[in-house]
Amino acid sequence: MQAVIKVLKLHPSAQLPRYAHTGAWGDLAADLYATTPATLAPAGQQGSTLAVATGLSMEFPATHGALVEDRSGLAIRGITTLAGVIDPGYRGEIKIVLTNLNPAPFEVAVGDRIAQLRIVQRIEATFEEVAELAEAPRGDGGFGSTGK
Repeated sequence: MQAVIKVLKLHPSAQLPRYAHTGAWGDLAADLYATTPATLAPAGQQGSTLAVATGLSMEFPATHGALVEDRSGLAIRGITTLAGVIDPGYRGEIKIVLTNLNPAPFEVAVGDRIAQLRIVQRIEATFEEVAELAEAPRGDGGFGSTGK
């Protein structure tokens, strides 16, 4: 089943999200593009984290939402995304919270691919408080619990 996401362009330079690879072996997420230039200051300085506009607003069906994900080519250079959940009822502009983990500034130009949009099916869970949890082989082992 293919979800239909309605997209409203809010800015003349806005680009619809696009999958770089489609078909049976296609991408999980579609590229999102900047509509305004931005300079991310070096890590630790004011301005190292900014909301970068995409110029798009979206209407998701009630059954779907989206997650904003890093682009691997940017992530390897220390540019990462934060705050990336888009709920089905949100109708405002999609802005990408980018942060620069590098000691040098990073320039974003209009039209740059700045993140990926992964469409997800919405599942509403029920959370039930219990006195104890069933045992599992992993137990409470977390970060680093499997060795190196």
